[in-house]
Amino acid sequence: MMSDLDILRAARINRRRFMVGAAAGLGVAALPGRLLAQAKPTLVTSIRSLSNPYHAVWKEGADAYAKSMGLEHVTLVSEGNSEKGIADIRAMLAKTGGNMVLNSDPNDTPDARPIVEACAKAGAYVVTQWNKPDDLHPANFNPNYVSHIEFDGIASGKTIAEILFKAIGGSGGIIAIGGTISNTAAIERKKGLDQALAANSGIKLLDFQVANWKSTEAFDLTSGLLTRFGDDIKGIWAANDDMGTGALEALRAEGLAGKVPVVGVDGIKAAVDAVRKGEFACTVTSDPYWQGGMGLSIGYHALSKQIDPAKEPPEHREFYGKALLITKDNVEDYYKHNIDSHPTIDWNDIWGRVTGPIRQG
Repeated sequence: MMSDLDILRAARINRRRFMVGAAAGLGVAALPGRLLAQAKPTLVTSIRSLSNPYHAVWKEGADAYAKSMGLEHVTLVSEGNSEKGIADIRAMLAKTGGNMVLNSDPNDTPDARPIVEACAKAGAYVVTQWNKPDDLHPANFNPNYVSHIEFDGIASGKTIAEILFKAIGGSGGIIAIGGTISNTAAIERKKGLDQALAANSGIKLLDFQVANWKSTEAFDLTSGLLTRFGDDIKGIWAANDDMGTGALEALRAEGLAGKVPVVGVDGIKAAVDAVRKGEFACTVTSDPYWQGGMGLSIGYHALSKQIDPAKEPPEHREFYGKALLITKDNVEDYYKHNIDSHPTIDWNDIWGRVTGPIRQG
């Protein structure tokens, strides 16, 4: 039997153990979420708007990748407001304690810098697509800025222009509708159009207007230009399909759909349907479904230490992805495998669509 002294000593020992255990428990509770044992990261997508069919498919790809990994996925939309886009990302970094992977299509080219800097400071991993300043490089933010992905806008803008010129017989007037002025893709696609015009003296550019990637603005612009130029308009070049389909609706209102060919970029369903009907001469797709999922996968491969970005070659840090031209010759096959159903993508084949490093300067 324990004496009164033994009982007192035991009580003191148990009290000390309780206090140490309680302190340890408080310490764990106070730790940031990212330091808890193997806390799952949050996958975050930042895009312009889900009302844009291209970005809506981007989100579907992101959701598919997140589901395959059993990870939470959050989609942020800027609605064309750069300040909102950046603020929403910073809020997610605070909420997750930096334990996140971001796949971002910055609203404007200058937006990429504060996005990348905020992610690097928080310890998050980020992949950007389409838009970044020329002097912003992933290698300057190792390991957090994993990669930047673009699709050769000059090549796309030139290719769709050449197909449009051929569709109208090699001569005549066209109008052109551009994207946001300071957006990298818009700038490059316009350069491609300019190159094609320089090589085809029989084509006259009647007017170039900016519709900020929006079908409604393109509809209004095209309606006005149809009134202004009338039958002189033989074709319409659009820097993306959403604007192209807006232009097509303006043509339809005048009974000109299928008579005045349209071209665009993105491969959205409405544009592919228009190619099938002979209303679009072509479109080019970068496969937004792949972009949405693969941007997250590349970032997650870095966060989970499956790759070390600093050890990857330059063509994995800033690269052009593979684009596909859709014309009447391949539209039915494309529709079957990409519109009727989504293709099966190996999300671990992270470099499978790299076509080469991005031109600098």
